[in-house]
Amino acid sequence: MIKQTLRWLILGGTLFFLVKAFKDNWREVATIHIDAAGWAILLIATGVTLLAHTWAGWVWTWVLRELNQPVHSFEFIQVYLKTNLAKYIPGNIWHYYGRIIAAKNANVSPGAATLSVVLEPLLMAAAALIVVLLTSQFLTEKITIIQLILQLLGLLGVLCVLHPKFLNRATHLLQRIKVKKSASNTQQAVPWSLERYPLGPLIGELGFLGLRSAGFILTLFALSPLNFSQIPLLVGAFSFAWLLGLVVPGAPGGLGVFEATAIALLQQHFPTAVVLGATALYRLVSIFAETAGAGFSWLDERLS
Repeated sequence: MIKQTLRWLILGGTLFFLVKAFKDNWREVATIHIDAAGWAILLIATGVTLLAHTWAGWVWTWVLRELNQPVHSFEFIQVYLKTNLAKYIPGNIWHYYGRIIAAKNANVSPGAATLSVVLEPLLMAAAALIVVLLTSQFLTEKITIIQLILQLLGLLGVLCVLHPKFLNRATHLLQRIKVKKSASNTQQAVPWSLERYPLGPLIGELGFLGLRSAGFILTLFALSPLNFSQIPLLVGAFSFAWLLGLVVPGAPGGLGVFEATAIALLQQHFPTAVVLGATALYRLVSIFAETAGAGFSWLDERLS
């Protein structure tokens, strides 16, 4: 009950912020004009965002290989793209559920399939925290030592959770609980575990964040000129907004939370109307890219 109430409060708060922001700046937003070059840039932004999701699907196969589950990369990238849109269904878990079912159907160990979809957002969160930490000086005029310590502790916590010693103990404990609850434990599944720190997938998720940031920057560039010196600020703001959209409950696909955070961070550096227009457009760009990815995957599967 408390969790459900919290979700509604978060959703209501973010929607109120967004509606108020558009209400206060709707005249300026209405004056924004996108020329032919701007539409071309938006098309490129869509392609870059689609590439980011495709890349994320490939990184998922790296995670499965870290769990000693060799898989066919192209097939699992298609699964990743086809399930991506399910994250907008209330609950924000159905894309993970679809990937687990698809992996099990491809003879991946159920435990490894589950762990892979748990590891993926953890790796993404760690990558986003790294980017935010590296760009924090651009996000605020003055960062306090307390803020820096909290960021470092948060990053250290996520990196420790990803360490094989911690993860393997947790997964083995869950495995023992599952066996005890089983009616018969004569056939015990082999515990799935990490043999090394998932450094490769973590670097891969940094690439994913870089591509997503590039898509957002291109969307903003379609509306307003940018300076090269503003790129670190935009990368940091996007990563922080995307991270909050990932971890805050009650926001399927980060809907609302991402936009509210990006607006709050960037309206001090860019005209508010431009930031509002860019965040709204980028949501459309992202959904269109995800839809195209799912559609292309479904079509290729049918043709094959």
